[in-house]
Amino acid sequence: MVSVCGGSFPYHGDMSSLYFRQLLSGRDFAVDDPIARQMRNFAYLIGDHDTGEAVVVDPAYNVDDLIAIADADGMKLTGALATHYHADHVGGSMMGHKLVGIAELLDAVQVPVHVQAAEVEFVRKVTGVSDADLAIHDGSDTITVGDIPIELIHTPGHTPGSQTFLVDNHFLGGDTLFLEGCGRTDLPGGDPAELYTTLTQRLAHVPDEAVLFPGHLYSAEPCQSMAETRQHNYVFAPKSAEQWLMMFGNN
Repeated sequence: MVSVCGGSFPYHGDMSSLYFRQLLSGRDFAVDDPIARQMRNFAYLIGDHDTGEAVVVDPAYNVDDLIAIADADGMKLTGALATHYHADHVGGSMMGHKLVGIAELLDAVQVPVHVQAAEVEFVRKVTGVSDADLAIHDGSDTITVGDIPIELIHTPGHTPGSQTFLVDNHFLGGDTLFLEGCGRTDLPGGDPAELYTTLTQRLAHVPDEAVLFPGHLYSAEPCQSMAETRQHNYVFAPKSAEQWLMMFGNN
């Protein structure tokens, strides 16, 4: 059994040893944090049941909770993945508040934090970590946790170094793609033309049967298939870059 969309379901993927948890801030962890409850971020745990190794995706708000959840499942954190540099995903300063994130995670466990090269400057500035703390990737790449491969897909647009993750038909969209809508491009580093290319080209190889797990709970459901997302999400309605930019160029 694995945890999918907040519950436990029989696992039907190719990797019988896959460990996967979707965790909602303010509900599953950081339950006493009003900002966590307001922001509704998802963090994820991905691992290999056979080896007991796991990585955490976008640890913020309360890293001790996330470590404890993994530990209770018999999993040891051996790495972290950051979708992008915004403080609600990696910690740091946001709207006058100091959020816990990867810096505090590294105080608790010495693990590599995987980021895209285009995001390094922003991650350093927001969190205060050093280059030595980061495993830097230049473009799409694949890492393994235990014997489970995780594809890192460089998906700029929301930020220059945004990245998404594909593991055994689980697609973690970060703030690049939600079930309804996509990431904003009017924040520092945002680029609507890049995001259009990301959605229509860089993510084209993500299969329709893959399940999208977003970076926030901005919809009624916490996950859905990419086929449903491509059919119903309005960001896929425009038929050209020009149409897309007219609709979403200032989002």
